[in-house]
Order: sequence, then C-alpha cells, then structure tokens
Amino acid sequence: MTQLREQSCEACRADAPKLNAAQISALMAEVPGWQVIEPGGIAQLMREFSFANFAQALAFTQQVGELADSFDHHPVLITEWGKVTIYWWSHKIRGLHKNDFIMAAKTSALFMPGSD
Repeated sequence: MTQLREQSCEACRADAPKLNAAQISALMAEVPGWQVIEPGGIAQLMREFSFANFAQALAFTQQVGELADSFDHHPVLITEWGKVTIYWWSHKIRGLHKNDFIMAAKTSALFMPGSD
C-alpha cells in the first residue's frame, strides 16, 4: 500500500461521499498526532505543531501554504508564537475525504521529513 504522503489528491466534487467512521478510523492510524474534531458537526482533522520561536512557526506555515496551493486543497492555518495549528477538511462536502488524510500526512512529513 502506498503511504498517504506519497499519494495525490483527487478532484473532490460536492457530491463526493464523506468518509464513514470505519474509513476514518483506518486512516487515522496513518496520521499519528492528528485528531478528529467536529466543530459545528463538521468532521475535521486537527493538529498543533510546536516550534522554538515565531520565525520557525511562520516558516512552517509558509511551507504548508505552498503545499496546499500545489494540490489546490487549503486548510485553516493558525500561526502563533511557537505554534501552528492546522485544520484539514473538504469544504465542498462539509466533512472528511481521503484527500484530507493525504494532506495531513504530507503536512506531517514537512514537519519531520521521513515520517508521517
């Protein structure tokens, strides 16, 4: 099986099915450190990344932004002193799609190259 971080996002249509609980559970094993939250009833992947200072957090935010643009799939990014919080979900379907897990794995690989 190809690791998630090596996969590409597929075009997500508004009528694409959301992942079910079993699918989410299986994919969670491939994105350690991420958690599923449901603000407003919308399932999202969330993770906080810690840094030594604001400059490092900002540089990571820029890397994630460039990654997101390259796949035309964009997260919510919150950059603070020493911390970046990232939320991935598919806006069109108002929930989680495999694309979100692919992007979470790619984001983790940016933070710790060689891992996901």
